[in-house]
Amino acid sequence: MTTPNPRPDTPGGALAGLRVLDLSRVLAGPYCAQMLADHGADVIKVEPPAGDETRGWGPPFVAPGTSAYYRNLNRAKKNVVVDLSVPEGRDILDTLLRDTDVLVENFKAGTLAKWGCSDDELRRRFPALIHCRITGFGTDGPLGGQPGYDAVLQAYGGLMSVNGEPDGAPLRVGVPVVDQVTGILAFSGILLALHERHRSGVGQLIDCTLLDTAVSLLHPHSASWLADGTVPRRTGSAHPSIAPYDSFAAADGPLFVAVGNDRQFRALTDVLGVPELADDPRFRTNPDRVRHREELRAALEKALAARPRAELAALLTERGVPASPVHDVAEALTAPQVRHRGLVVEADGYRGLASPVTLSRTPARVRPEVRGAGADTREVLTDAGYDEEAVDRAVADGVVRAAEA
Repeated sequence: MTTPNPRPDTPGGALAGLRVLDLSRVLAGPYCAQMLADHGADVIKVEPPAGDETRGWGPPFVAPGTSAYYRNLNRAKKNVVVDLSVPEGRDILDTLLRDTDVLVENFKAGTLAKWGCSDDELRRRFPALIHCRITGFGTDGPLGGQPGYDAVLQAYGGLMSVNGEPDGAPLRVGVPVVDQVTGILAFSGILLALHERHRSGVGQLIDCTLLDTAVSLLHPHSASWLADGTVPRRTGSAHPSIAPYDSFAAADGPLFVAVGNDRQFRALTDVLGVPELADDPRFRTNPDRVRHREELRAALEKALAARPRAELAALLTERGVPASPVHDVAEALTAPQVRHRGLVVEADGYRGLASPVTLSRTPARVRPEVRGAGADTREVLTDAGYDEEAVDRAVADGVVRAAEA
């Protein structure tokens, strides 16, 4: 296999020249579209007259009508306000789609079809279009078409059942993990479809659901149930099939220790000054430790409780045992390695997180500006071929909103 000659870096990122129409709201779709924008795509966010509801999900607010929640999902996008519920608005959508490579939307199932934009119709009129559809449960089946927020899918998809303390109630994971991972999977699906389009010249539908994501995140619990039919129970911070793999109380706060093999367990006992535990028949192998996890936890807690967590984490890591203080959000975002990786972006008054996808030749570029509702309506419509009079008429009729400079 020969290595192709390296091509020069693409100005503006790996996706420079890609045109994306983002009709989505809330989290999964906007996050997907923002990742595309960070890597150079030209993303146009189309909001309804009422706006993306997350504009009001605060405090905190970073500007009137713009929450921190919204800002950190919609940077680097042009903004257009169009009423797609009226025929004139759908005509504008049709015009914008003529020059669009990727459509991202999360409308309630059947909405686009009601507007004359079913997938078959989109395929007929725009054969090269890549259409990324994000829904809660899909469009068919017993729950097809039902709406779903992250927490509802955590409940339905089984995630809440395995999250929480053994003697406590099921808990929602503290971040909208289903929404965020769905956004990442949508991003991945778009890249797959773009790669295939280079070969075929034809677009396709990417069907992402929060349900599919939630169920895919059940490993290793799904693997266990499929293997022997045992319904997994909540284990708090502990791993269901590895021990010790849990949070422990150190002298000044919680410390997480993750022992994945017998060598690491022996190193842990050496650091803690209890090497005899590694030779105890109850703890010699991982299956032994899992069967006697409560006795093991009690023995380790005594050795851990009197020592500072940072010191323990450093000593354990040096010996090849993964360990870390349990950071709160402030500690995590100011941690030296997080700063070193450039994961927190601060520019021109903007503070947010960088793209988690790092490329060597065409790195992501965070463009922190977040546009107000309708800030780019005139520019986008003019670029699409509308003259000034037509735009003024659409504004006057309430079909679009254009924020005045």
